Amino acid sequence: MSRYFATIRWQLDQHDNFTEQKYKRVHQWQLGGGAEMLASASPNIVPQPYSVPEYADPEEAFVASLSSCHMLFFLHLAAKAGIVIESYEDEAVGVLSEDSTGKKAMTQVYLKPKVTLAEKHANEQIDLDTLHHQAHELCFIANSVKTQVLVQPL
Repeated sequence: MSRYFATIRWQLDQHDNFTEQKYKRVHQWQLGGGAEMLASASPNIVPQPYSVPEYADPEEAFVASLSSCHMLFFLHLAAKAGIVIESYEDEAVGVLSEDSTGKKAMTQVYLKPKVTLAEKHANEQIDLDTLHHQAHELCFIANSVKTQVLVQPL
């Protein structure tokens, strides 16, 4: 069993009016490995100036974690199979809508990985779809959520 840690810090600003919902949602994420970043509520949910679009938000982090997990397993499987990946880019999209119970939820996440193989594989037929399927089956994050995760390689 492994454990993962994150410390989230928020502080009320003296000029905020908390009980009227007029307070900044900016906070700090400190991840277990030491990385720190500023985060905020999504401006799609909390209007500016109480949110900051340039900062990470929980919904984006959710989509990024699914994409990152998939990519890391994909690269692992490709390396194990002797397939050299030159680059990997995924413009993942999460859909926040009502689920079947009427609650707001991240109902779908579309992973759209674009994989470039090393030149040495230019004339080979390599089944990247199978690697994507296997990576999806192995992804800890995808296995942990009820969100529909759709892998649509480009």
